[in-house]
Amino acid sequence: MNPTLELINARSSTRVYAPAPISDAEKQAILHSAMRAPTAGNMMLYSIIEVSDQALKDRLAVTCDDQPFVSKAPWVLIFVADMQKWIDLFRYSKVEQVEGVEHRMIPGPGDLMLACSDALIAAQNAVVAAESLGIGSCYIGDILEQAEIHAELLDLPPYTLPIGMLCFGYPGVERPPTAHYENHMVHENTYHRLTDDELTEVSRDLGQMHAPHGFGPGVANIGQREYKRKFTTDYMKDMNRSVQWWIDRWCAAEE
Repeated sequence: MNPTLELINARSSTRVYAPAPISDAEKQAILHSAMRAPTAGNMMLYSIIEVSDQALKDRLAVTCDDQPFVSKAPWVLIFVADMQKWIDLFRYSKVEQVEGVEHRMIPGPGDLMLACSDALIAAQNAVVAAESLGIGSCYIGDILEQAEIHAELLDLPPYTLPIGMLCFGYPGVERPPTAHYENHMVHENTYHRLTDDELTEVSRDLGQMHAPHGFGPGVANIGQREYKRKFTTDYMKDMNRSVQWWIDRWCAAEE
């Protein structure tokens, strides 16, 4: 296995940080790597917010599902799907003078999906770059929750969406290896919907991986556990509500 593959294989989420700071040179190297990521049409449909204010980090630790380690992370970046900067540039460029096109100034869901892809690809480049420097990371998807609060906290204009937040820091404790499930993950040519026999294998293997000592009272298998632990929670209710809020705001017609 070459060093790059070893690096990717060894990476796991870091939620406990050593007191060692991340240097300006290391930050610049990570940001440069993020911006070297592939991007749709070379438009770089994202922006990065560096959270340097401790009070803001403290607030995000609460609004992002009450995760205190966020406030202790030496470096926090928010990756924002961003079409606003292009809409502003279009206006500045007087695009209404362009002939032979159907004019529009309202980004649609396709623009949103491309911007989210750009932002997340850049974020993962940052994760790999940080890992190569011995710096751990943890994705915080909860930045999508509490949409109205986060939009105000970060002063996000209409055609933006905070698709992911990353906490960085040198690991403060030894990180255990992360188990990953690979069976039935890759399909050939077309999507293959799993049969009941295959789902039996999946349930057994995931159960052994994630809950080797049992699932707890009233839960018989891994499907029931994740249904109760994730899918039906208040957390996911607000996640779905907030994401719909972000999408509605993005696609709203200009007044």
